[in-house]
Amino acid sequence: MIERVRALGHPLCVGLDPHLARIPSVFRRAQMRPDDPETAEAVREFLFALLDRIAGRVAVVKPQIALFEALGWRGIRVLREVVDQARAVGLLVLMDAKRSDIGSSAEGYARAYLDEGAPLPSDALTVNPYLGMDTLEPFLDRARGSGKGLFVLVKTSNPGSGDFQDQMLTGRPLFMRVAERLAPVSEALCGPRTGWSALGAVAGATHPAAAEAVRAALPKAIILVPGYGAQGGSAMDAVRVFMAGPAGREGGLVNSSRAVLFPEPAHDADARDWDRIIDEHMERAIDELSDAVAS
Repeated sequence: MIERVRALGHPLCVGLDPHLARIPSVFRRAQMRPDDPETAEAVREFLFALLDRIAGRVAVVKPQIALFEALGWRGIRVLREVVDQARAVGLLVLMDAKRSDIGSSAEGYARAYLDEGAPLPSDALTVNPYLGMDTLEPFLDRARGSGKGLFVLVKTSNPGSGDFQDQMLTGRPLFMRVAERLAPVSEALCGPRTGWSALGAVAGATHPAAAEAVRAALPKAIILVPGYGAQGGSAMDAVRVFMAGPAGREGGLVNSSRAVLFPEPAHDADARDWDRIIDEHMERAIDELSDAVAS
């Protein structure tokens, strides 16, 4: 992932979030009810068209599994097709599933996404540590054994993240206690070519001071930065926890979903204009982030 980001010169990760109400007119079918088979086909067509625009321009796409689950079994089938297509055109797949459970349940989640021959094959997965470190072990086993990536929720971008993550625990906020517990695991999973770890962390651009504290605790972790663009975080906010590298600042992925997938002018555009508008908004994000990592 780091090598691909270096080659492209920017850390943009495109979130594949098929919100039904925002699907552009050119792709919509019937009433777009979640239980309608035509809806799943519309989502598939929309996301395949997006992958055509994305391929070769970003390193990673991040499907949000909840929005596929909302379509039932047809949505999961579309998700598998989207994952296969993304990988076929050279994109890495970071599955945003935020999985966590105990014992055999966590093992089942790990098999579903990270094993060889997994039904939803992913290069990396978001996981939730707040049930305890033991719940991460099945996922860490895959990172150790097959080079899969994990992005652990540490300090999230939503306004309510402070309800629990910021609560003080013996003089330190809970999210920092999580980061500190992850530090030795992150160090142990550093890759031989780039020096970066297969264990990353989620730290939102909307909480820059917290993100800097997470970076200090996890100097080798790739930071997945939500909150850029539609959620209000600037490009400079998004890359402020990046580190100096051979091709500019590196060590993170900056996710953008709505700003790239659903720019307002694209909603009622025809097919040709839709292509152009998506390209323009994607290039705007790429240019902003390229400038930010070069500064």
